[in-house]
Amino acid sequence: MRCGRIPVVIIDPDTEELLHAAVHNNAEWCAAVSGAGSFAPDVWTSARRTPPYYPDGVTLTREASPDALLAGMDTGSPGCSVKDSFAALDLAPAGFEVLFAAQWIHRPAQAPAPSAPALTWSRVTDPGGLAAWEAAWDGGESTGLFHPGLLTEEIAFLAGRSADGRIVAGAAANRTGRVVGLSNVFTADDAPADEAWTGALTAVADLWPGLPVVGYEAGDDLDTAVRHGFAPLGPLRIWLHTA
Repeated sequence: MRCGRIPVVIIDPDTEELLHAAVHNNAEWCAAVSGAGSFAPDVWTSARRTPPYYPDGVTLTREASPDALLAGMDTGSPGCSVKDSFAALDLAPAGFEVLFAAQWIHRPAQAPAPSAPALTWSRVTDPGGLAAWEAAWDGGESTGLFHPGLLTEEIAFLAGRSADGRIVAGAAANRTGRVVGLSNVFTADDAPADEAWTGALTAVADLWPGLPVVGYEAGDDLDTAVRHGFAPLGPLRIWLHTA
């Protein structure tokens, strides 16, 4: 996987505050999708297995204790994973290995407006539309991973449609505090290049004007995000239990 030249992250009070906002925003998103779990000052954990692609634990501070994290999760069944939000833990002694590394990113509220999208973009508003969005995102059929309970005022599933009405690009956005998280960005093979980023950013600016956008990406997707005005905030790692 190619990884482009990414600017050096300089940690200052503003960057640190934004980094913590990004971490908490993503943890709230994981909790909403999972429909379970509990927050403590330093970690979010789920005692039952979370849905595919979503962690069973997320660290919320640099000082998070591995013991407190592991105590709140089920490591006895396959698939347990941890989002090490500050790339600060060593979970290898507990039977975990690093699945991948990524970068937290943010796009300032004052960044230039994205290019005009080529598709027609709208917000998903009903369960049927959400199922169609998930099928397009997954390239197959909806499994109910994104459940109707996620159709709230602070969560938006954004769909870019072709002339025949098919969803061929999309993203999910969730607002917490003074940031908007952007995730699950996808573009079908027959959609214009980068359409998901330009369309989603335009839609987010309309829904929540004046707020920075945060998230995390790796590899080519990180390069694409940087090309669309994002800058890195700091590293994270995903650990998978393999013992």
